[in-house]
Amino acid sequence: MKVETSELTIDRFIKAPPSVIWKAWSMPEHLARWWIPAPMECKVVKLDLRPGGGFETLMREGDGDFQPHVEGCFVEVVPETRLAFTTVLKEGWQPTEPWLALTAIMTFEAEGAGTRYSARALHRTPEDSRKHEEMGFQEGWGATLDQLAALVERLT
Repeated sequence: MKVETSELTIDRFIKAPPSVIWKAWSMPEHLARWWIPAPMECKVVKLDLRPGGGFETLMREGDGDFQPHVEGCFVEVVPETRLAFTTVLKEGWQPTEPWLALTAIMTFEAEGAGTRYSARALHRTPEDSRKHEEMGFQEGWGATLDQLAALVERLT
């Protein structure tokens, strides 16, 4: 019997310290290089790393126009340790109706010569979680983690 859950998780060991992973998360020019699976292109519109601060990215495939990707609000920001945002709020705690409601919690835990990067995606219902999983959660978030690892290993 499969247990229904509203949470999806993924984690990786990355060969870089939490401070370098934080740099990749906190600088728009770095975030744009790994946040969306290649070959799609990412444009960072907002990255206000404080509770209530806005988080917005756009994506583009090929020569097309940039389209909405994520718009949310940071709910917790602990530099080099933990970062959480939600898509059910936008900048300034303003409620919104996203195409996919979730809260994402990322933790960066020093482990040996690197970092254990863990991400949790919390959904309103098990059905929403299953929909996100069927959309390719593991593949998509996994690809971005691979891109993050490649970027931060070059930054160290």
